[in-house]
Amino acid sequence: MKEILRLYLVSDSTGETVTNVARSALAHFDDLKTEEHLWALVRTKGQIDKLAGELQKNNGVVMYTLVNDELEEYLRETCVRLKILAIPVLKETVTTLSSYLGIKTINKPGRQHVMNEEYFSRINAINYALSHDDGQANFDIKDADIILVGPSRTSKSPTAMYLAYKGYKAANIPFVVGQKFPEINEGPMVIGLIINPDVLIEIRKNRILNLNDINNSNYIDFEKVQFEIREAKKFFQNKNWPIIDVTRKSVEETVANIIKLYDQRKLKV
Repeated sequence: MKEILRLYLVSDSTGETVTNVARSALAHFDDLKTEEHLWALVRTKGQIDKLAGELQKNNGVVMYTLVNDELEEYLRETCVRLKILAIPVLKETVTTLSSYLGIKTINKPGRQHVMNEEYFSRINAINYALSHDDGQANFDIKDADIILVGPSRTSKSPTAMYLAYKGYKAANIPFVVGQKFPEINEGPMVIGLIINPDVLIEIRKNRILNLNDINNSNYIDFEKVQFEIREAKKFFQNKNWPIIDVTRKSVEETVANIIKLYDQRKLKV
């Protein structure tokens, strides 16, 4: 049995930044089992002392974002004393940038999550994606930035939510063979999503097992699924919509491709 790496994520704010950085870094290591322990809103030495008690019982690695120099030094010294690796995930980047720009940093906890216009725009985008999931609320579909279209189980919903997290108002509409498709006027960028039929069948089989819907054989019939993907691709091509094959792609990769297409389209307008 492989040893589990205990990861202590320490932040003076919500912990979103340090968690995202940690997961991005760990993605570079194959077959590494980790156990995350989030210590958010850490703003006193007493909280660090409590963390030290936990570290004494269970060794691990500390990754942190603390803007208060005194508190950061206290955490660093505590980790040195306990012989625990402590990694500041933003400090070197911020310090280097500050030196280059000749501008002092503002040491205010949680500043990266300040509730500004960008924050509320993101919340609005998330609400939009939720209310326009799977073909809902098509009456105001023209307000979308991006519309995702694809057969069932082509990652439309998670892709739309990830786009929303990045601030894009994304709707998604299922493509069903023989079913009338809603009219989409010029405005939103529409992306067609397709996938390898074999991979799609495996995904759908898992879905059927989870729902205990063993009678839905058409959903996983190879010839019908192959026809469905072929018709979807033909439909997208007739509409002159960009097509992304999501086979073996992570949601992050798909979103990166979509944003690139979206930016290129904006430059042409």
